[in-house]
Amino acid sequence: MVKAIRSAATIPPETPEAQLRGFIQKFAPPNQTLIAELRTVLRERLPCANELVYDNYNFFVIGYSPTYRPSDAVVSLAAAAKGVSLCFVHGAKLPDPSHLLIGAGKQTRFLRVDTAAALDRPAVRALLTAAVADAPVAFTPGATGKLVIRSVSAKQRARRASDT
Repeated sequence: MVKAIRSAATIPPETPEAQLRGFIQKFAPPNQTLIAELRTVLRERLPCANELVYDNYNFFVIGYSPTYRPSDAVVSLAAAAKGVSLCFVHGAKLPDPSHLLIGAGKQTRFLRVDTAAALDRPAVRALLTAAVADAPVAFTPGATGKLVIRSVSAKQRARRASDT
């Protein structure tokens, strides 16, 4: 009996959501949950943003942008084996009276996030509001953002602390 072999052309491509789930499943369960919860909060707050996904060598990143250009993103989730951060792409220009933002670069600042509830803190809400208001390209009210897988690196650092 001869078995039929399906070629790559006959296998339907994975949906972006399925790919995203696969990327997130590489992390330890607590980080999987945190990434999913943070994504839910950011989708609620930025429904018109496109989610630009990068499963790179060092980090797994979801950028939130009014366009499909990464340089237009205002905030991103960056996850590694040691935890998750909320990165403000133009954070060096943002008012940060509570001194929450970390980093000394010319442009980007970040905030380590342990729970999704951290995004409900008034100071973090203010940072998100300021980041959107200061976006290089305005978000289109009423638009529906799309999930776009932008890059997947063949070689990656371990996504779980026990693998490092």
